[in-house]
Amino acid sequence: MKIFLFAKRNAKEILRDPINLFFGMGFPLVLLFLFSVINSAIPVEANNTTFSIENTAPGIATFGTAFFALFSGMLLAKDRTTSFLMRLFASPMSALDFILGYTLPLLVMAVVQEIITFLAAALLGLPLSVNILLAILIVHPIAILFIGLGLLCGSILNDKAVGGICGALLTNIAGWFSGVFIPLDLIGGVLKQIAGVLPFYHSVEAAKEAIIGNYAGIMPHLAVVFVYAVIFYALAVLAFRHKMRGDEA
Repeated sequence: MKIFLFAKRNAKEILRDPINLFFGMGFPLVLLFLFSVINSAIPVEANNTTFSIENTAPGIATFGTAFFALFSGMLLAKDRTTSFLMRLFASPMSALDFILGYTLPLLVMAVVQEIITFLAAALLGLPLSVNILLAILIVHPIAILFIGLGLLCGSILNDKAVGGICGALLTNIAGWFSGVFIPLDLIGGVLKQIAGVLPFYHSVEAAKEAIIGNYAGIMPHLAVVFVYAVIFYALAVLAFRHKMRGDEA
């Protein structure tokens, strides 16, 4: 109950900012529309599926979760600058309880964001099928990774530093190295090799495999994302626990 009460408070704080709502819910739709316009401008005889809705929708749904790193990091960093967390540290809540309290509302937002994105994609031509539900589930590990990364930064950095790292820097890295901005197959070389060891590319590929129903191709990509998600989330818990002990001392 204490975790859910804390999560409810955090949800209100996140939803209070209209900018969060725009980037969390609206910006993926803007990208989806822009890629749809680009795809419609490509001559049919070119037979180019790079910007087809089947390719862009999973990528945009995945990329949209990158903003949750900014939301979680900023909220935690701001709480650290006030007496709010200091008062809560006197409660019986553990570091994991706090981290879960920050995570739960963002996971709910992730579900809503993904549903809205895929419904908009369906209006633009993405076939409705049970594979969309699978893709929504598959996007969650990368959402947890971004939330964990944001909470890690929020535990050790101030809100200005979090805004720079989890905002412009992380979203650009995720966009370029996931292949959302420019398909990595068109570039190849060193950029694609670097992307191959990062989780962003694999999360998009796992979602794409889910959409087309290639279930055997999901796990090799999803396994990479799981490893990164566990590492960053564990580091967030450890960093927050260290901060708790330091403030209590």
